[in-house]
Amino acid sequence: MHIPDGFLSPPVAIATGIASAAVIAVALNRTRASLGLRQAPIMGLTTAFVFAAQMINFPVAGGTSGHLLGGALASVVLGSPWAATLAMSTVFIIQSVLFADGGITALGANIFNMGLVGIWVGWWLLQPLQQLLGGSRNRLPLAAGLAAGLSVVAASICVAIELAISGTVALNIALPAMVGVHILIGIGEGVITGGVLTYLVKVRPDLLPGEQPQLQKWVVPVIGVLLISGVLSLFASSWPDGLEAVAEKHGFKDKEAVAIENPTPLADYTVKGLEEQPIGTSIAGLLGSAFSFGAAFGIAQLVVVKPKDG
Repeated sequence: MHIPDGFLSPPVAIATGIASAAVIAVALNRTRASLGLRQAPIMGLTTAFVFAAQMINFPVAGGTSGHLLGGALASVVLGSPWAATLAMSTVFIIQSVLFADGGITALGANIFNMGLVGIWVGWWLLQPLQQLLGGSRNRLPLAAGLAAGLSVVAASICVAIELAISGTVALNIALPAMVGVHILIGIGEGVITGGVLTYLVKVRPDLLPGEQPQLQKWVVPVIGVLLISGVLSLFASSWPDGLEAVAEKHGFKDKEAVAIENPTPLADYTVKGLEEQPIGTSIAGLLGSAFSFGAAFGIAQLVVVKPKDG
């Protein structure tokens, strides 16, 4: 669902950019009250996991693929949609600037759609769904999976509206096309979200809100992120993702542009000079996960209020 340069009109790109920047500014302030020092590594690890997981496109139907958005998952793990806003924004900035995934001019829209809408729709739906399912922590994976799947559909609706306002494609074409394919992608989002939370609830509850993180047990989660970004990423589906498939089918793929030529040696999740070799993808994935962890951990360290001595 990463929008490239050229799909959005300048007014839409500017408006979504301003909206995203405003929410990020609020999130920086709100996160001070919701994140403790021991949660900073969890924020870094969550951000790195989302980056790694987004590298793995899974096939859905009709030659189309999708990948995890992760907004709902991040908000549950971090226990705060504000902290999740910072984590997801970090992922999209790194993807756009370092990996040329999503247009520079569309960065604000991508943060808004996949980050803010993906986070907040999932967060608002989570509590009522969990209560409807009984309210216990054991029901959290199912409730979060349902909320996550619906958040993907909500994000796709926003993309369709933005494309229509930009004059890229008519709403009566974009809306059913985007929603149709992202219902299927949302099912994958729900399964992945529910699976990760099932593992955390049963095996690593200390990584969930309200528990004391056992940072000495980080070997398995860290290795997991490295395996996803460095190994599993090699098996990602090569089929076009939801938005790309819709653009090809309905004739606006040619509107895609490149705002900055040759922006980075890590473009397309490989290393310049190693484009045809799997090791290029592995190196890019590992670097991206490391950058994501470091950036999110650093942000958490900056915004968390340190306790005063004495």
